[in-house]
Amino acid sequence: MAAKRSTLGRGISAILEEVEEAYASDLRENQDSIIILPIDEVAPNPFQPRTQFDAYALNDLAASIKTHGLLQPIVVIKNDGKFVLIAGERRLRASKIAGQETIRAVVADAQYDKLRELALIENIQRENLNPLELAKSFNELIDLYSLTHEALAEIVGKSRAYVTNILRLLQLGDYAKQALVDQRISYGHGKVLVGLPSDQERKIVDSIANQKLSVRETEALLQKFRQTKNEREIEPRKPAAINFGDMITTLNARGIAAKRHSNQLVISFDTQEACNLFLEWLEKG
Repeated sequence: MAAKRSTLGRGISAILEEVEEAYASDLRENQDSIIILPIDEVAPNPFQPRTQFDAYALNDLAASIKTHGLLQPIVVIKNDGKFVLIAGERRLRASKIAGQETIRAVVADAQYDKLRELALIENIQRENLNPLELAKSFNELIDLYSLTHEALAEIVGKSRAYVTNILRLLQLGDYAKQALVDQRISYGHGKVLVGLPSDQERKIVDSIANQKLSVRETEALLQKFRQTKNEREIEPRKPAAINFGDMITTLNARGIAAKRHSNQLVISFDTQEACNLFLEWLEKG
């Protein structure tokens, strides 16, 4: 079995350093390291974990680039004679919207096989991901480097509880996940919805979105749902109706007084002898 990627280079800490060094190249004393690239020659990172981009924010950034130019260069690596984006997807997209033909870039000294890790770390560090994208990124890093939640928390500068709760979002149903992506619910809402049956999840998500419920109000609503469910479970079941018609007819034909009372069969005896005869009849089967 192939070894985990945790053996690559100096590990995840080295990747963090490479990203930071790439951005540091934009400092004034390193201006000579910035190059101008034809914008169409920059290939997107195929491992980009971010899938949602705010169209309004991109248009605002494009307007700024038209007026002031691109203040911070993108970061790329060179692979097989081509430039592949590491960091700056929003800047690249906005520059294209602004109609720019070239773009300022820093070429980082990194290997192509680290593109996934670089994209994950860059987005996590810059908090560009929605909660679900972040959960998927955390999960990928844990898988790539065999990390514990505590180790990952230290690397990304978050608490262990935060990392664990973010990862729990992956247990949500599809409806709640999409609501997170669409920003109909928040990370805090998603955290308390984990473990709900799909039908209840949909109802609660719609209630949160339509009634603008806070996380605390959502917790109270969930408590009410669970209490109602428990009450239904402990409510005694009503016995099914029983048809005593044939039995009553048979008993009456043998001179035994029988009648129905609710869901019970009531048999009456006038004498001890009648009772004894009934018992003998039962014993004979």
